[in-house]
Amino acid sequence: MANIKSILDHQRSFFASGETLDIAFRKNALIKLGNVIRENESEILGALKKDLNKAPFEAYMTEVGMTLEEIKYVVKNICKWNRVKRVPTPLTQFKSTSYIVSEPYGIVLIMSPWNYPFQLTLAPVVGAIAAGNCVIIKPSAYSPATSAMISKLIGSCFDSKYITVIEGGRDANQELLGNKFDYIFFTGSVNVGKTVMEAASKHLTPVTLELGGKSPCIVDKNVNIDIAARRIIWGKTINSGQTCVAPDYLLVHKDIKAQLLAAMKKYIREFYGEIPCMNDEFARIINEKHFNRLRELLKGVDIAAGGDSNPATLQISPTILNNVKWDDPVMQEEIFGPILPVIEFDNITQVIDAVNCRPKPLALYLFTSDKDVEKQIVKRISFGGGCINDTIVHLASSRMPFGGVGESGMGCYHGNWSFDTFSHRKSILKKSFLIDIKTRYAPYGNKLKLLKLLMR
Repeated sequence: MANIKSILDHQRSFFASGETLDIAFRKNALIKLGNVIRENESEILGALKKDLNKAPFEAYMTEVGMTLEEIKYVVKNICKWNRVKRVPTPLTQFKSTSYIVSEPYGIVLIMSPWNYPFQLTLAPVVGAIAAGNCVIIKPSAYSPATSAMISKLIGSCFDSKYITVIEGGRDANQELLGNKFDYIFFTGSVNVGKTVMEAASKHLTPVTLELGGKSPCIVDKNVNIDIAARRIIWGKTINSGQTCVAPDYLLVHKDIKAQLLAAMKKYIREFYGEIPCMNDEFARIINEKHFNRLRELLKGVDIAAGGDSNPATLQISPTILNNVKWDDPVMQEEIFGPILPVIEFDNITQVIDAVNCRPKPLALYLFTSDKDVEKQIVKRISFGGGCINDTIVHLASSRMPFGGVGESGMGCYHGNWSFDTFSHRKSILKKSFLIDIKTRYAPYGNKLKLLKLLMR
């Protein structure tokens, strides 16, 4: 393991030089990163195939392509985001001007997960670079091929005093969290997120936590059943369900449940064949521990489709569970796999009450043609973000923030929200020497009435 304290010392010295404050320096770094990703595209896709059996199309769509789009968008807009922002000044501070300056925090720690090990590592790195920080990247040990690839890419275009990668497992995490950073960005599980926040609190380090939870998918009776089924199965099975915003469970109106289940079964076969767990384009479960955890959830349940698995390849076929109850084991934890429990409902108020009495989800998906139902769900349920009549794709836009709320996380990123996340806004009021109104100075005497007039 690298000497973390020594790396931190070198990064602090480099940051103190002021070189990262130059917008041209930041843009050049982002362009360099984009170029090295393009040059090594096939190797990156190969690493993702090795770690998770991701098909090249899926890997490019959800990892490489999204990262390159984010870099392009940030490079185009960084100058605008970094401009000094002038704001109105209260009359009581006449004659003055007020403005806000964005400045980098300093040394940023980015800790990423294994499920989208390329995109969820480099997307926040893009924001940290854009804001002018130095960065230490800690990728997941569960996706070693991609972590090694990221280390190679970063090492080929950046000096470690600016951006570097620390590989390793739990020991590396603990050593990193024992040091003081100026900002920590973590993506992963709720339990580890609590550990990160506890460690950060010892240094009063600000954090962004991108966590997860049980994201509901609600299907109203007024819906195009065939399209809904296709989009739900796509969102649930991409990366074999190992997506923080995957539909975790399905709430479907009782009048259309049978039709929807039949349509979802059809699309499982259409996408992955009769035996998905033998399909080389279907992603595998990350390791044996998680594979066995998911298989335990399939014991003693009503399996409407799927249920078979392949221990040799760590693949589990897309599985639909029927007649699920809220207190069933599968409803007590985030599934993070290709298993979809189905619960039926009678009316939308029942759905709102059921979701609201549980932790706030990272994502919510609603399929409906009823605008009143749409309005009720969006207004009355708190969640990180989501889609109406689709799944997953809300996170693919650099023009919208992505993040959780409550137990599903805090803070957000993507596009200018990444720039804001990794920047401190410094407020400045500049006073003129031309005039100095004496109302504020002692003795105060009978000046209260005048003060009230000025502060209305």
